Amino acid sequence: MKKILVTGGAGFIGSNYVRYILSNYPDVSVLNVDAMTYAGNPDNLADISDDPRYSFLKADICDRSRMREVFTDSDIDGVVHFAAESHVDRSIAGPDVFVVTNVVGTQVLLDVAREAWKDRYDSVRFVHVSTDEVYGSLGENDFFRETTPVSPNSPYSASKAGSDLFARAYCRTYGMPVMVTRCSNNYGPYQYPEKLIPVMIINALHDRPLPVYGDGMNVRDWLYVEDHCSAIDRVFQRGTAGEVYNIGGNNEKTNIEMVKTILNVLGKPESLITFVGDRMGHDRRYAIDSTKIQNELGWSPSVQFKEGIERTIQWYLDNRDWWERALERAKDWGFDISISQSLAK
Repeated sequence: MKKILVTGGAGFIGSNYVRYILSNYPDVSVLNVDAMTYAGNPDNLADISDDPRYSFLKADICDRSRMREVFTDSDIDGVVHFAAESHVDRSIAGPDVFVVTNVVGTQVLLDVAREAWKDRYDSVRFVHVSTDEVYGSLGENDFFRETTPVSPNSPYSASKAGSDLFARAYCRTYGMPVMVTRCSNNYGPYQYPEKLIPVMIINALHDRPLPVYGDGMNVRDWLYVEDHCSAIDRVFQRGTAGEVYNIGGNNEKTNIEMVKTILNVLGKPESLITFVGDRMGHDRRYAIDSTKIQNELGWSPSVQFKEGIERTIQWYLDNRDWWERALERAKDWGFDISISQSLAK
C-alpha cells in the first residue's frame, strides 16, 4: 500500500483532496499533517476519521525534527503540500507568519523529504500546491501561462512565489521529483467562512450587508474544488518533475457578478450589497490558461459554474452546524468573521 503525506489536510482544499484520494484509490493510505491553526477544522474530515487508511498528526511543517520523525516512522511514497497561510487581508495586516509558514515551512519540508528520499527519487513524488496569485495582475485580454513571470502584489502571493522557487530549486539542484501546481480561485464544500463565497452566503442568510471591495469589477477564474483535486492527482500520477502546471476552471466572474448570483440563488435582494473601500494592492484580474495540463496530462474541469455554485450554496444550507461551529472557533482566535469584508483569496 502506498502512503501519501498530505500537509494542511484539515483545511478546505486539503480535506477535499484527502477524501478524493481515499474514495478513488483503495490501495493508498493518507497521513494528514496539519498544525490546526485557525483554518484547520477537525469537522472537515469527521466522516472519514475511522477509515483505517487515514491517520492524522498535529504538527507544524516548520518543525524540522517532527517532520524528520514523520519520514522516519512512516514509509512516505509521496507528498502533496497544501499547508499554507492563504488569506490576503491577513497577510497585509501581518506578513511575518506568511513568510515563516509558506517559505520556511516549505523549505523545511523539501529538505526533510530530500534527506529521506535521496536513494529512491525514481519511486517518489512531491507536488507543491500554489496559486495563480504569484503571477500578479492581468490586463483585460491576457491569461496566466506557466511561462508568465511571477510578479506578486501582496505579502501572501510573495510568500507563495518564494515557496514555488524553492520547490523549483530543489528539483534543479538535487534532482528531486518536485512539481508545482498553480490554481485559480477554488469554491465548494468546507471552505473556511472568511472567503468570498461563504462570507456572502452566510451574510445573506442573516440578511446582513454583503461587503464588496471597490467597484466590484475585480475578475477571478473560479474552479470547483473537486476538479482541483482531480487535477492535482493527475499531476501527482503523470506530471513531469520540475514542471509547473496551471489549473483553471474557465469561469471568469467579476466579484459583483458572483455576489449577485449568490443572492439570486438564495432569493435575497441586491439591496444587501454594500460597497466598501478597496483592498490595498488588490489585483484587478486573474485568468488561467490550462492548455498545458489539458494537452500533456489529459485533464480538464468537469463541473460547470452553474452546477458548482448551486451545489456549493446547497451544501452551506444543509450544513449550517458546520459553519456555525467554524464561526465560534474563529472567535477563539480573536476573529469575528461573520461581518468580514474579506473577498476572494
